[in-house]
Amino acid sequence: MSAAAAMGRVVFIGAGPGDPELLTLKAARLIAEAGLVLYAGSLVPEAVVAHAASGARVLDSSAMTLEATHALLRDCALAGKLAARVHTGDPSLYGATAEQAALLDREGIPWEIVPGVPSAFAAAAAAHIPLTWPGGSQSVIISRLAGRTAVPEAEALRHLAAHGASLAVYLSAGDPSAVQSELRAAGLPGDTPVVVAHKVGWPGQVVLHSTLDEFPEAVARHGATRQTVFLVLPGKTGERSRLYDPDFVHGFRS
Repeated sequence: MSAAAAMGRVVFIGAGPGDPELLTLKAARLIAEAGLVLYAGSLVPEAVVAHAASGARVLDSSAMTLEATHALLRDCALAGKLAARVHTGDPSLYGATAEQAALLDREGIPWEIVPGVPSAFAAAAAAHIPLTWPGGSQSVIISRLAGRTAVPEAEALRHLAAHGASLAVYLSAGDPSAVQSELRAAGLPGDTPVVVAHKVGWPGQVVLHSTLDEFPEAVARHGATRQTVFLVLPGKTGERSRLYDPDFVHGFRS
């Protein structure tokens, strides 16, 4: 058998926000086929990786470095097996997929990505709201406060919120007052709807409908400091969609 044929591969899997039933069928199948399942236990519930086979190695990477996780993924792939690297939400958002993939590329180890449900969309579903409205916002911006990881000045929340689009704010619940200050600096009024979604998809999830003026108090009251996304919804309307209006003609309705 050639080296290429014997080589295993690494799959980066989006686990979604936490609800194991929000795994895609492909994600569940690959976890079940993997010889190694490596997941961040601080963000991914054990129920998500319960699909793993009885003989698979299932390891929590919360305390590991990039070098340590890479060594495990590499060794599994070089042994001809599938390694499943399970990330919270979708691997393309605020993850470390690129740097992990670069190390795999350097060693010629094949890899792929399986997308997952982003927490912003799961939060909107849990809150029973759309993120866009006819006659209102037609865009969704995903961003975060600057913290230990910097944010480019052009992408500061005050600049992004000034567009008037719906805004999903990640990784910022540790300082909701700073989020509030940025949104006020953008000129958003105090009654702008803000949804606080904490541990969406986990047992005991909390979804609060609040406003720009009041949401920091709601965060403090419920202790929603980790695994929380804010949905900021300026320009919300109750206008009817033209798509289903009887006077709106299109290729499937005369």
